[in-house]
Amino acid sequence: MPQPTEPPRLTDFPIRVSDVIRFGDLDRQGHVNNAVFATYFESGRVGLIYDAENGLQVPGATSVAVRLEIDFLRELRWPGTVEIGTAVADIGRSSYRFAHAIFHEGDCAATGYTTMVLIDRETRRSRPLPPELIARLQELLRQDLLG
Repeated sequence: MPQPTEPPRLTDFPIRVSDVIRFGDLDRQGHVNNAVFATYFESGRVGLIYDAENGLQVPGATSVAVRLEIDFLRELRWPGTVEIGTAVADIGRSSYRFAHAIFHEGDCAATGYTTMVLIDRETRRSRPLPPELIARLQELLRQDLLG
């Protein structure tokens, strides 16, 4: 996906969480390993999905990640914290896509998307998003956030 001219701001995202940069997150070059960016995206979405009051849970179903895209914009270094912004970018028939951005000291370090599919817990096959889930996803919808 093409990147917008200006990176997003943390305030553009309806969901915001923090995570710590751990020493164990570093690679041989001394910066946060690329794979850890996916973990930060996970931190941004899991709290939302499983939120007790306003989560995205559907009885008898679960959402699974089927695609992950990351655009790396700058290095992250230890020690420190990151802020992860999350929004819903798209809503499909049985899937939805999160837009994410990782911030460190106010600067955007990465952007990306995670596509989730709702599956039946027993059959493990996709199933349509129910109206109540679609309504909740629409509350978090921010299309064209990342370009």
